[in-house]
Amino acid sequence: MTTTKEAERAESQARAQLESIIELVSALNDSGDQEDDDANEAAVTAIHEDALSVEVRSGWTSPGDKLEPAEYCILLCTGGPAVRIIGELDRGYEPDSAELQYQDWGTPWTRYLTTHEEENTLLSYARQFYFES
Repeated sequence: MTTTKEAERAESQARAQLESIIELVSALNDSGDQEDDDANEAAVTAIHEDALSVEVRSGWTSPGDKLEPAEYCILLCTGGPAVRIIGELDRGYEPDSAELQYQDWGTPWTRYLTTHEEENTLLSYARQFYFES
């Protein structure tokens, strides 16, 4: 059974992860604005090293058909609490949506409510990964 304290801790971890992502994407945007290739490479590397794992899964297909990635999951931290970004991929295997979720031991994944701007930042973060199989 989850206590209010555990739920608050999990939500707090999601907020901390979101703040970190905002900083990482800000550094990426700044490097692009300055047209600094070294800074851009460092910003992309920092994002890649931030994620614990990146996974994809396909939609429904008939047996024998090629599996095509349709959804993605970027695990940011695990244990109690855990935080991830999930979303759908478009036909070009680019993230089309991004939802931040958190959980603690024995609790279901819960959506962390974000603003439109924060969701766009999550999308920018997710778009730094390669999802095609």
